[in-house]
Amino acid sequence: MRRQRQAKIVATLGPASATKDMIKALFEAGADVFRFNFSHGTHADHHARFEIVRAVEREVGRPIAILADLQGPKLRVGQFADGKVQLEAGQEFVLDCDTTPGDTTRVCLPHAELFEVIAAGQSLLLDDGKLRLQVLDSDGQRIRTWVINGGALSDRKGVNVPDAVLPIPALTEKDKRDLSFALELGVDWIALSFVQRPEDVHEARALINGRAAVLSKLEKPAALDRLDEIVQASDAIMVARGDLGVELPPERVPGTQKRILRACRQQGKPIIIATQMLESMITSPVPTRAEVSDVASAIYDGSDAVMLSAESANGSYPLQAVAMMDRVIGEVERDPLYRNMIDAQQETPQSNSSDAICSALRDVTRIVGATATVTYTSSGHTSLRAARERPMAPILSITPKIATARKLALVWGVHSTISDQIHNESEMVSAACQTALREGFAKKGDQIAITAGMPFGQPGSTNLLRLAQV
Repeated sequence: MRRQRQAKIVATLGPASATKDMIKALFEAGADVFRFNFSHGTHADHHARFEIVRAVEREVGRPIAILADLQGPKLRVGQFADGKVQLEAGQEFVLDCDTTPGDTTRVCLPHAELFEVIAAGQSLLLDDGKLRLQVLDSDGQRIRTWVINGGALSDRKGVNVPDAVLPIPALTEKDKRDLSFALELGVDWIALSFVQRPEDVHEARALINGRAAVLSKLEKPAALDRLDEIVQASDAIMVARGDLGVELPPERVPGTQKRILRACRQQGKPIIIATQMLESMITSPVPTRAEVSDVASAIYDGSDAVMLSAESANGSYPLQAVAMMDRVIGEVERDPLYRNMIDAQQETPQSNSSDAICSALRDVTRIVGATATVTYTSSGHTSLRAARERPMAPILSITPKIATARKLALVWGVHSTISDQIHNESEMVSAACQTALREGFAKKGDQIAITAGMPFGQPGSTNLLRLAQV
Protein backbone atom coordinates (compact mmCIF):
# COMPACT_ATOMS: atom_id res chain seq x y z
CA MET A 1 0.00 0.00 0.00
CA ARG A 2 1.93 2.95 -1.31
CA ARG A 3 1.24 6.44 0.06
CA GLN A 4 0.79 9.07 -2.63
CA ARG A 5 2.56 11.68 -0.51
CA GLN A 6 5.94 12.27 1.11
CA ALA A 7 5.17 13.71 4.57
CA LYS A 8 3.97 11.27 7.23
CA ILE A 9 1.08 11.18 9.71
CA VAL A 10 1.42 10.28 13.39
CA ALA A 11 -1.86 9.28 15.08
CA THR A 12 -2.23 8.94 18.85
CA LEU A 13 -4.16 5.89 20.05
CA GLY A 14 -6.62 6.09 22.93
CA PRO A 15 -10.16 5.16 23.96
CA ALA A 16 -11.57 6.31 20.61
CA SER A 17 -9.08 4.21 18.65
CA ALA A 18 -8.52 1.05 20.65
CA THR A 19 -10.15 -1.62 18.47
CA LYS A 20 -8.50 -3.54 15.68
CA ASP A 21 -11.07 -2.36 13.15
CA MET A 22 -10.43 1.29 14.00
CA ILE A 23 -6.64 0.98 14.10
CA LYS A 24 -6.60 -0.76 10.73
CA ALA A 25 -8.95 1.88 9.33
CA LEU A 26 -6.67 4.63 10.63
CA PHE A 27 -3.70 3.03 8.88
CA GLU A 28 -5.64 2.66 5.64
CA ALA A 29 -6.75 6.31 5.92
CA GLY A 30 -3.13 7.43 6.14
CA ALA A 31 -1.58 6.92 9.59
CA ASP A 32 2.09 5.87 9.26
CA VAL A 33 3.08 5.96 12.95
CA PHE A 34 0.99 5.18 16.03
CA ARG A 35 1.75 7.10 19.22
CA PHE A 36 1.16 5.56 22.65
CA ASN A 37 0.78 8.36 25.20
CA PHE A 38 2.09 7.12 28.56
CA SER A 39 0.56 10.13 30.33
CA HIS A 40 -2.71 8.19 30.03
CA GLY A 41 -3.76 4.56 30.11
CA THR A 42 -2.37 1.48 31.83
CA HIS A 43 0.38 -0.85 30.73
CA ALA A 44 -2.34 -3.38 29.91
CA ASP A 45 -4.00 -0.82 27.60
CA HIS A 46 -0.74 -0.13 25.76
CA HIS A 47 0.10 -3.83 25.52
CA ALA A 48 -3.27 -4.59 23.92
CA ARG A 49 -2.86 -1.78 21.38
CA PHE A 50 0.69 -2.87 20.62
CA GLU A 51 -0.50 -6.38 19.75
CA ILE A 52 -3.24 -4.95 17.53
CA VAL A 53 -0.82 -2.69 15.63
CA ARG A 54 1.54 -5.58 15.00
CA ALA A 55 -1.37 -7.75 13.83
CA VAL A 56 -2.47 -4.99 11.44
CA GLU A 57 1.13 -4.69 10.23
CA ARG A 58 1.17 -8.38 9.35
CA GLU A 59 -2.15 -8.11 7.51
CA VAL A 60 -1.24 -5.08 5.39
CA GLY A 61 2.36 -6.13 4.74
CA ARG A 62 3.76 -2.68 5.52
CA PRO A 63 6.10 -1.70 8.39
CA ILE A 64 4.29 0.47 10.96
CA ALA A 65 6.18 2.51 13.54
CA ILE A 66 5.15 2.67 17.21
CA LEU A 67 6.14 5.73 19.25
CA ALA A 68 6.08 5.49 23.06
CA ASP A 69 5.69 9.01 24.48
CA LEU A 70 6.87 9.26 28.11
CA GLN A 71 5.07 11.67 30.43
CA GLY A 72 8.14 13.46 31.77
CA PRO A 73 8.45 15.60 34.91
CA LYS A 74 5.09 17.37 35.02
CA LEU A 75 4.99 19.99 37.80
CA ARG A 76 1.73 20.49 39.69
CA VAL A 77 0.43 22.43 42.69
CA GLY A 78 -0.98 20.54 45.68
CA GLN A 79 -4.57 20.42 46.85
CA PHE A 80 -6.93 23.06 48.23
CA ALA A 81 -9.15 22.73 51.29
CA ASP A 82 -12.22 23.49 49.17
CA GLY A 83 -10.91 21.92 45.96
CA LYS A 84 -10.74 25.27 44.17
CA VAL A 85 -9.89 28.92 44.85
CA GLN A 86 -10.29 32.18 42.97
CA LEU A 87 -7.13 34.27 42.63
CA GLU A 88 -7.54 37.97 41.91
CA ALA A 89 -5.10 40.09 39.91
CA GLY A 90 -3.01 42.23 42.26
CA GLN A 91 -3.14 39.93 45.28
CA GLU A 92 -0.20 38.16 46.88
CA PHE A 93 -0.04 34.36 46.68
CA VAL A 94 2.50 31.97 48.22
CA LEU A 95 3.72 28.57 47.07
CA ASP A 96 5.44 26.62 49.85
CA CYS A 97 6.55 23.20 51.09
CA ASP A 98 3.71 22.85 53.61
CA THR A 99 1.49 19.90 52.63
CA THR A 100 -1.53 21.38 54.42
CA PRO A 101 -4.39 21.96 51.93
CA GLY A 102 -4.23 25.45 50.42
CA ASP A 103 -6.53 28.45 50.37
CA THR A 104 -6.71 31.83 48.63
CA THR A 105 -3.37 32.90 50.16
CA ARG A 106 -1.16 29.83 49.63
CA VAL A 107 -0.78 26.29 48.30
CA CYS A 108 1.82 23.54 48.47
CA LEU A 109 4.27 23.18 45.58
CA PRO A 110 5.55 19.60 46.08
CA HIS A 111 8.77 20.09 44.12
CA ALA A 112 11.41 21.16 46.64
CA GLU A 113 14.12 21.34 43.96
CA LEU A 114 12.41 24.38 42.43
CA PHE A 115 12.74 26.65 45.43
CA GLU A 116 16.49 27.13 44.97
CA VAL A 117 16.32 28.18 41.30
CA ILE A 118 13.31 30.49 41.37
CA ALA A 119 14.33 34.16 41.48
CA ALA A 120 12.57 37.49 41.84
CA GLY A 121 11.11 38.79 38.60
CA GLN A 122 10.53 35.37 37.06
CA SER A 123 7.10 34.14 36.02
CA LEU A 124 5.13 31.10 37.10
CA LEU A 125 2.31 29.93 34.83
CA LEU A 126 -0.53 27.85 36.26
CA ASP A 127 -3.18 25.70 34.57
CA ASP A 128 -1.71 25.77 31.04
CA GLY A 129 -0.89 29.46 31.30
CA LYS A 130 -4.37 30.65 32.26
CA LEU A 131 -2.95 32.21 35.44
CA ARG A 132 0.33 34.14 35.61
CA LEU A 133 2.25 34.88 38.80
CA GLN A 134 5.33 37.10 39.14
CA VAL A 135 7.88 36.02 41.74
CA LEU A 136 8.59 38.60 44.45
CA ASP A 137 11.16 36.53 46.35
CA SER A 138 12.05 33.00 47.44
CA ASP A 139 13.78 31.89 50.64
CA GLY A 140 14.21 28.21 49.80
CA GLN A 141 11.01 27.21 51.63
CA ARG A 142 8.39 29.51 50.17
CA ILE A 143 7.95 31.47 46.95
CA ARG A 144 6.12 34.74 47.37
CA THR A 145 4.35 35.90 44.19
CA TRP A 146 2.13 38.65 42.83
CA VAL A 147 -0.89 37.58 40.77
CA ILE A 148 -0.69 39.18 37.32
CA ASN A 149 -3.51 37.24 35.62
CA GLY A 150 -6.03 35.79 38.04
CA GLY A 151 -8.69 33.12 37.73
CA ALA A 152 -9.91 29.86 39.20
CA LEU A 153 -7.24 27.44 40.40
CA SER A 154 -8.08 23.88 41.46
CA ASP A 155 -6.27 20.82 42.79
CA ARG A 156 -3.20 19.45 40.98
CA LYS A 157 -3.14 21.99 38.17
CA GLY A 158 0.09 22.20 36.19
CA VAL A 159 2.92 24.65 36.81
CA ASN A 160 5.20 25.98 34.08
CA VAL A 161 8.44 27.83 34.81
CA PRO A 162 9.49 29.46 31.53
CA ASP A 163 12.39 31.55 32.87
CA ALA A 164 14.56 28.88 34.50
CA VAL A 165 16.39 25.66 33.70
CA LEU A 166 14.87 23.27 36.20
CA PRO A 167 17.20 20.99 38.21
CA ILE A 168 15.04 17.94 37.62
CA PRO A 169 15.82 14.80 35.60
CA ALA A 170 14.11 14.32 32.25
CA LEU A 171 13.09 10.82 33.35
CA THR A 172 10.99 10.39 36.49
CA GLU A 173 10.65 7.06 38.28
CA LYS A 174 7.34 6.58 36.44
CA ASP A 175 9.10 7.29 33.14
CA LYS A 176 11.75 4.69 33.90
CA ARG A 177 9.09 2.07 34.60
CA ASP A 178 7.23 3.02 31.44
CA LEU A 179 10.46 3.03 29.43
CA SER A 180 11.36 -0.47 30.59
CA PHE A 181 7.88 -1.71 29.71
CA ALA A 182 7.90 -0.03 26.27
CA LEU A 183 11.28 -1.50 25.42
CA GLU A 184 10.12 -4.96 26.48
CA LEU A 185 7.16 -4.58 24.13
CA GLY A 186 9.49 -3.63 21.29
CA VAL A 187 8.45 -0.09 20.37
CA ASP A 188 10.42 1.67 17.63
CA TRP A 189 10.70 5.20 19.02
CA ILE A 190 10.91 6.61 22.55
CA ALA A 191 9.77 10.23 22.96
CA LEU A 192 11.31 12.18 25.86
CA SER A 193 9.16 14.96 27.30
CA PHE A 194 10.43 18.34 28.56
CA VAL A 195 13.99 17.94 27.26
CA GLN A 196 16.03 20.96 28.41
CA ARG A 197 19.61 20.02 27.53
CA PRO A 198 21.54 17.38 25.56
CA GLU A 199 22.47 15.61 28.81
CA ASP A 200 18.80 14.64 29.16
CA VAL A 201 19.02 12.82 25.82
CA HIS A 202 22.32 11.15 26.71
CA GLU A 203 20.84 9.82 29.97
CA ALA A 204 17.88 8.28 28.16
CA ARG A 205 20.01 6.88 25.34
CA ALA A 206 22.20 5.06 27.88
CA LEU A 207 19.12 3.37 29.35
CA ILE A 208 17.62 2.57 25.95
CA ASN A 209 20.94 1.08 24.80
CA GLY A 210 20.08 0.84 21.11
CA ARG A 211 16.73 -0.91 21.58
CA ALA A 212 14.75 2.02 20.11
CA ALA A 213 15.38 5.37 18.46
CA VAL A 214 15.29 8.53 20.63
CA LEU A 215 12.96 11.44 19.89
CA SER A 216 13.26 14.67 21.90
CA LYS A 217 10.15 16.77 22.51
CA LEU A 218 10.96 20.48 22.58
CA GLU A 219 8.46 22.22 24.85
CA LYS A 220 10.66 24.32 27.16
CA PRO A 221 12.30 27.64 26.18
CA ALA A 222 15.51 26.47 27.91
CA ALA A 223 15.92 23.83 25.18
CA LEU A 224 16.24 26.56 22.55
CA ASP A 225 19.46 27.80 24.15
CA ARG A 226 21.13 24.49 23.24
CA LEU A 227 19.03 23.59 20.23
CA ASP A 228 21.76 22.39 17.89
CA GLU A 229 23.29 20.17 20.60
CA ILE A 230 19.92 18.60 21.41
CA VAL A 231 19.17 17.96 17.73
CA GLN A 232 22.59 16.37 17.30
CA ALA A 233 22.08 14.12 20.34
CA SER A 234 18.62 12.98 19.17
CA ASP A 235 17.42 10.69 16.40
CA ALA A 236 14.37 12.90 15.79
CA ILE A 237 12.64 15.98 17.21
CA MET A 238 9.04 16.88 18.02
CA VAL A 239 7.87 20.49 18.24
CA ALA A 240 5.41 19.98 21.11
CA ARG A 241 3.48 23.21 20.82
CA GLY A 242 1.24 22.59 23.83
CA ASP A 243 3.63 23.40 26.66
CA LEU A 244 5.90 25.37 24.34
CA GLY A 245 2.95 27.61 23.56
CA VAL A 246 2.34 28.09 27.28
CA GLU A 247 5.90 29.01 28.20
CA LEU A 248 6.58 31.16 25.14
CA PRO A 249 4.42 34.12 24.13
CA PRO A 250 2.03 32.74 21.48
CA GLU A 251 3.33 35.11 18.82
CA ARG A 252 6.81 33.58 19.14
CA VAL A 253 5.71 29.98 18.56
CA PRO A 254 5.52 30.08 14.71
CA GLY A 255 9.02 31.54 14.36
CA THR A 256 10.39 29.11 16.94
CA GLN A 257 8.81 26.21 15.05
CA LYS A 258 10.57 27.32 11.85
CA ARG A 259 13.87 27.72 13.67
CA ILE A 260 13.68 24.18 15.08
CA LEU A 261 12.64 22.81 11.70
CA ARG A 262 15.62 24.46 10.02
CA ALA A 263 18.02 23.03 12.63
CA CYS A 264 16.64 19.54 11.98
CA ARG A 265 16.86 19.94 8.22
CA GLN A 266 20.49 21.05 8.52
CA GLN A 267 21.42 17.94 10.49
CA GLY A 268 19.14 15.57 8.59
CA LYS A 269 17.03 14.64 11.60
CA PRO A 270 13.31 13.88 11.18
CA ILE A 271 10.93 16.40 12.75
CA ILE A 272 7.28 16.12 13.81
CA ILE A 273 5.04 19.17 14.19
CA ALA A 274 2.49 18.38 16.92
CA THR A 275 -0.36 19.62 19.12
CA GLN A 276 -3.70 21.20 18.23
CA MET A 277 -3.23 20.70 14.50
CA LEU A 278 -6.89 19.76 13.93
CA GLU A 279 -8.11 20.45 17.47
CA SER A 280 -11.69 21.30 16.51
CA MET A 281 -12.08 17.80 15.01
CA ILE A 282 -12.21 16.40 18.54
CA THR A 283 -15.88 17.38 18.43
CA SER A 284 -16.50 18.39 14.80
CA PRO A 285 -16.34 16.30 11.60
CA VAL A 286 -14.61 19.19 9.81
CA PRO A 287 -11.67 21.39 10.87
CA THR A 288 -11.42 25.16 10.88
CA ARG A 289 -9.73 26.82 7.93
CA ALA A 290 -7.01 28.08 10.27
CA GLU A 291 -6.21 24.50 11.33
CA VAL A 292 -5.98 23.36 7.72
CA SER A 293 -3.60 26.26 7.05
CA ASP A 294 -1.53 25.23 10.09
CA VAL A 295 -1.09 21.68 8.74
CA ALA A 296 -0.36 22.99 5.25
CA SER A 297 2.24 25.43 6.58
CA ALA A 298 4.14 22.61 8.31
CA ILE A 299 4.22 20.67 5.04
CA TYR A 300 5.32 23.67 2.95
CA ASP A 301 8.14 24.15 5.48
CA GLY A 302 9.38 20.60 4.85
CA SER A 303 8.31 18.84 8.04
CA ASP A 304 8.75 15.06 8.03
CA ALA A 305 5.50 14.42 9.85
CA VAL A 306 2.44 16.05 11.40
CA MET A 307 0.67 14.61 14.44
CA LEU A 308 -2.83 14.10 15.79
CA SER A 309 -3.23 13.93 19.57
CA ALA A 310 -6.68 14.04 21.18
CA GLU A 311 -8.22 14.19 17.70
CA SER A 312 -7.47 10.49 17.16
CA ALA A 313 -7.10 9.35 20.79
CA ASN A 314 -10.42 10.38 22.31
CA GLY A 315 -12.18 12.57 19.75
CA SER A 316 -15.47 11.81 18.07
CA TYR A 317 -14.01 11.73 14.54
CA PRO A 318 -10.60 9.97 14.58
CA LEU A 319 -10.93 8.48 11.11
CA GLN A 320 -12.06 11.75 9.56
CA ALA A 321 -9.15 13.58 11.22
CA VAL A 322 -6.55 11.23 9.69
CA ALA A 323 -8.26 11.38 6.30
CA MET A 324 -8.36 15.18 6.43
CA MET A 325 -4.66 15.38 7.26
CA ASP A 326 -3.91 12.98 4.40
CA ARG A 327 -5.85 15.14 1.94
CA VAL A 328 -4.22 18.37 3.11
CA ILE A 329 -0.72 16.90 2.71
CA GLY A 330 -1.53 15.56 -0.74
CA GLU A 331 -2.95 18.88 -1.87
CA VAL A 332 0.11 20.80 -0.67
CA GLU A 333 2.58 18.40 -2.28
CA ARG A 334 0.80 18.67 -5.64
CA ASP A 335 1.17 22.46 -5.55
CA PRO A 336 4.10 23.61 -7.81
CA LEU A 337 4.92 26.18 -5.13
CA TYR A 338 5.66 23.33 -2.70
CA ARG A 339 8.56 22.06 -4.77
CA ASN A 340 9.89 25.60 -5.16
CA MET A 341 9.81 26.09 -1.40
CA ILE A 342 11.47 22.74 -0.69
CA ASP A 343 14.24 23.52 -3.18
CA ALA A 344 14.73 26.98 -1.66
CA GLN A 345 15.27 25.38 1.76
CA GLN A 346 17.97 23.05 0.49
CA GLU A 347 20.84 22.74 2.94
CA THR A 348 24.53 22.45 2.03
CA PRO A 349 25.67 18.81 2.20
CA GLN A 350 28.05 17.92 4.97
CA SER A 351 31.61 16.96 4.06
CA ASN A 352 31.30 13.18 4.00
CA SER A 353 30.77 10.47 1.42
CA SER A 354 27.14 9.80 2.40
CA ASP A 355 26.07 13.40 1.82
CA ALA A 356 28.13 13.67 -1.35
CA ILE A 357 26.41 10.59 -2.80
CA CYS A 358 22.92 11.62 -1.64
CA SER A 359 23.34 15.17 -2.95
CA ALA A 360 24.36 13.74 -6.33
CA LEU A 361 21.43 11.33 -6.09
CA ARG A 362 19.04 14.27 -5.79
CA ASP A 363 20.47 15.91 -8.93
CA VAL A 364 20.61 12.68 -10.93
CA THR A 365 16.99 11.85 -10.05
CA ARG A 366 15.87 15.24 -11.35
CA ILE A 367 18.02 15.24 -14.50
CA VAL A 368 17.10 11.76 -15.76
CA GLY A 369 13.50 11.88 -14.48
CA ALA A 370 13.90 8.80 -12.31
CA THR A 371 10.59 7.49 -10.95
CA ALA A 372 12.14 6.26 -7.71
CA THR A 373 15.15 6.76 -5.52
CA VAL A 374 16.14 3.33 -4.17
CA THR A 375 18.23 3.15 -1.02
CA TYR A 376 19.79 0.04 0.46
CA THR A 377 20.29 0.42 4.18
CA SER A 378 21.03 -1.69 7.24
CA SER A 379 20.89 0.93 9.99
CA GLY A 380 18.67 3.44 8.17
CA HIS A 381 21.54 5.92 7.69
CA THR A 382 21.46 5.89 3.87
CA SER A 383 17.71 6.49 3.72
CA LEU A 384 17.91 9.28 6.30
CA ARG A 385 20.64 11.10 4.38
CA ALA A 386 18.69 10.67 1.13
CA ALA A 387 15.57 12.10 2.82
CA ARG A 388 17.58 15.12 4.00
CA GLU A 389 18.07 16.04 0.32
CA ARG A 390 14.29 15.95 -0.37
CA PRO A 391 14.63 14.37 -3.87
CA MET A 392 11.82 14.80 -6.39
CA ALA A 393 11.31 11.03 -6.68
CA PRO A 394 10.01 9.05 -3.67
CA ILE A 395 12.54 7.08 -1.65
CA LEU A 396 12.09 3.31 -1.84
CA SER A 397 14.09 2.05 1.13
CA ILE A 398 15.17 -1.60 1.13
CA THR A 399 16.51 -3.16 4.32
CA PRO A 400 16.95 -6.67 5.72
CA LYS A 401 15.94 -5.47 9.21
CA ILE A 402 12.30 -5.02 10.21
CA ALA A 403 13.33 -2.70 13.08
CA THR A 404 15.02 -0.35 10.59
CA ALA A 405 12.02 -0.44 8.25
CA ARG A 406 9.66 0.46 11.10
CA LYS A 407 11.86 3.30 12.31
CA LEU A 408 11.96 4.82 8.82
CA ALA A 409 8.14 4.94 8.64
CA LEU A 410 8.46 8.34 10.34
CA VAL A 411 10.80 9.83 7.73
CA TRP A 412 9.82 12.14 4.84
CA GLY A 413 9.44 10.42 1.50
CA VAL A 414 10.57 6.97 2.68
CA HIS A 415 8.61 3.87 1.68
CA SER A 416 10.21 1.02 3.63
CA THR A 417 10.36 -2.59 2.45
CA ILE A 418 11.99 -5.75 3.78
CA SER A 419 14.39 -7.77 1.62
CA ASP A 420 16.91 -10.53 2.00
CA GLN A 421 20.51 -9.45 2.55
CA ILE A 422 22.22 -8.27 -0.66
CA HIS A 423 25.68 -9.66 -1.41
CA ASN A 424 26.82 -7.93 -4.59
CA GLU A 425 25.98 -5.12 -7.01
CA SER A 426 24.21 -7.35 -9.50
CA GLU A 427 21.83 -8.64 -6.83
CA MET A 428 21.30 -5.05 -5.70
CA VAL A 429 20.20 -3.82 -9.14
CA SER A 430 17.96 -6.83 -9.71
CA ALA A 431 16.26 -6.53 -6.32
CA ALA A 432 15.83 -2.75 -6.73
CA CYS A 433 14.08 -3.15 -10.09
CA GLN A 434 11.84 -5.96 -8.88
CA THR A 435 10.88 -4.08 -5.72
CA ALA A 436 10.15 -0.85 -7.63
CA LEU A 437 7.84 -2.80 -9.96
CA ARG A 438 6.12 -4.72 -7.16
CA GLU A 439 5.56 -1.67 -4.95
CA GLY A 440 4.20 0.48 -7.77
CA PHE A 441 7.11 2.93 -8.06
CA ALA A 442 8.11 2.07 -11.60
CA LYS A 443 6.99 0.26 -14.72
CA LYS A 444 9.05 -1.50 -17.35
CA GLY A 445 11.40 0.92 -19.09
CA ASP A 446 11.51 3.49 -16.27
CA GLN A 447 14.77 4.77 -14.82
CA ILE A 448 15.53 4.40 -11.11
CA ALA A 449 18.47 5.76 -9.14
CA ILE A 450 20.05 3.42 -6.59
CA THR A 451 22.35 4.22 -3.67
CA ALA A 452 23.94 1.93 -1.11
CA GLY A 453 27.01 1.39 1.01
CA MET A 454 29.72 -1.08 0.12
CA PRO A 455 30.58 -3.45 1.60
CA PHE A 456 26.88 -4.26 2.04
CA GLY A 457 25.57 -4.36 5.60
CA GLN A 458 28.12 -1.94 7.02
CA PRO A 459 26.24 0.96 8.68
CA GLY A 460 27.06 4.52 7.61
CA SER A 461 29.09 3.59 4.53
CA THR A 462 27.00 5.15 1.73
CA ASN A 463 29.43 5.31 -1.21
CA LEU A 464 27.66 3.91 -4.31
CA LEU A 465 25.34 5.57 -6.83
CA ARG A 466 23.94 3.60 -9.75
CA LEU A 467 21.32 4.26 -12.45
CA ALA A 468 19.26 1.33 -13.72
CA GLN A 469 16.47 0.79 -16.23
CA VAL A 470 13.63 -1.36 -15.01
